[in-house]
Amino acid sequence: MAEKFKEQAVVIWQEAISYGVFSLWLKTDRIASGAKPGQFLSVYCRDGSRLLPRPISICEIDRHDMAVRLAYRVVGKGTEELSHLQRGDSLEVVGPLGNGFPLKEKKAFLIGGGIGIPPLLQLAKELQCEKRIVLGYRDSVFLKEAFEKYGEVYVATEDGSEGTEGTVLDAIRANGLDAEIVYACGPTAMLRAVKEYARERKMECWVSLEERMACGIGACLGCVCRSKEKDRHTNVRNKRICKEGPVFRAEEVEF
Repeated sequence: MAEKFKEQAVVIWQEAISYGVFSLWLKTDRIASGAKPGQFLSVYCRDGSRLLPRPISICEIDRHDMAVRLAYRVVGKGTEELSHLQRGDSLEVVGPLGNGFPLKEKKAFLIGGGIGIPPLLQLAKELQCEKRIVLGYRDSVFLKEAFEKYGEVYVATEDGSEGTEGTVLDAIRANGLDAEIVYACGPTAMLRAVKEYARERKMECWVSLEERMACGIGACLGCVCRSKEKDRHTNVRNKRICKEGPVFRAEEVEF
């Protein structure tokens, strides 16, 4: 795991990329140098009444200019506050946090759903293999053009407005796609289906789990998931998503 830093990041640029979804580029002093695909930042609000940070996955990394891109959905007062940040504003962040995706040279599916799509963009950039990128949306599509620079992109929408009508697995089947390894991030229902799909085909599968977090560093046990094996220290079947995750080998965890 990369060393983590606490610093004042400066807003380079922010824009809305879909209804309620924002793309935020931050200039950092050190975080970008060691960040990996699949890791996240703890982002602190400037309103002192909101003490806990917001965990937001890293979307892109610019190691040359020491910047990171976050893409997030407004779901409450904290993210609503973040959506009003403008160029030159600063905010406190901690990161990079958690464990990211392993980079393997196998024919890969990158499967994202909803706000689980952004964490896969840096992975698409860094994977040196043949990629099939499958993105699932409820309706409004975002980041599709960014992904098209790094592999073949297939879209599924619930309302059929673009790509295949239905789920990401419907898009895979409709287009006759195959792969040797799966990287997935998205809603729990989608991850369950992808995990079972990979198990049936004996495919290696890595999933990034979404969970509400408090401390973000593994101290509070507020974001545990059930694991297949017992933890050797606590003797319970738990793993901390912020510390041992958010990326896990699919068969290691139950969700």
